[in-house]
Amino acid sequence: MAAEAARPAKTADGKPIKPLPVWFFAFEGLMSSAYDLLRAYPQAMYPLIAMAVVNIVISLTVLRSRVRLAKRLWRGKGTRKVAIALVLLRLGAHVVLGAVGLAVAGTFGHLLFAVLMSATTVTLLWYAQRTALRAIERDDAAAA
Repeated sequence: MAAEAARPAKTADGKPIKPLPVWFFAFEGLMSSAYDLLRAYPQAMYPLIAMAVVNIVISLTVLRSRVRLAKRLWRGKGTRKVAIALVLLRLGAHVVLGAVGLAVAGTFGHLLFAVLMSATTVTLLWYAQRTALRAIERDDAAAA
């Protein structure tokens, strides 16, 4: 199984597709936890905006060669399902906790929610990428 992870998927022209690094997903994790970070610390808006700008700059410069992979990932149903699941998880968790009288209102609760949402986002995006790369490799092998 470790050998599978070490073999990169290849494009139709035989060039390996480099996966997006896990640290890149940390930007997405930060954005998914933004609501709770802002609820805990409203002054966090400016660092969040700065991190969004850094994310865009890195995406357009350092990781530009991997934009093709990101486009292929977003075309896949799995990545869209992850995005929808994360939104539903966010809304659902707050609604359910509010309905049972345990609404998240304090700083600690929002920070805990932010950490959990960030970790969930990074994990799910990493898994979606891994699954998509395996599917791409399988499709490329079948086409060859």
